[in-house]
Amino acid sequence: MKRILISEDESILAKALKDNLKAEGYAVDIVPDGDGAINYLRTKKVDIILLDLLMPKRDGFFVLEEIKKNPECRNIPVIVLSNLGGDTEIKRALEMGAVEYFVKSQHPISEVVEKVKKISEGLR
Repeated sequence: MKRILISEDESILAKALKDNLKAEGYAVDIVPDGDGAINYLRTKKVDIILLDLLMPKRDGFFVLEEIKKNPECRNIPVIVLSNLGGDTEIKRALEMGAVEYFVKSQHPISEVVEKVKKISEGLR
């Protein structure tokens, strides 16, 4: 079973994502802040990360940088989900190694779930 980490501080969105992904057969864990995501990844293996950019403690850009610096985590696909929709933020996240960038208000949860399924099909 593929494991998904959702690092998202909007609890309603995080729960909706978790419920939808669990219905598709994924194991899903939620951490509400950047420090939590970094600590989680030190102890658990995940297959895909859904990462918000605007979070308490450490923002998603910091978390993404830490993921990509760590040889244990650097190959984990990261999908950014953010309210930030500017070209600068999107370009920065993709250049830092995110595989996809969704602006929350512009993409339904079903679209995010479909992207997770597509990415997970490419994983061993």
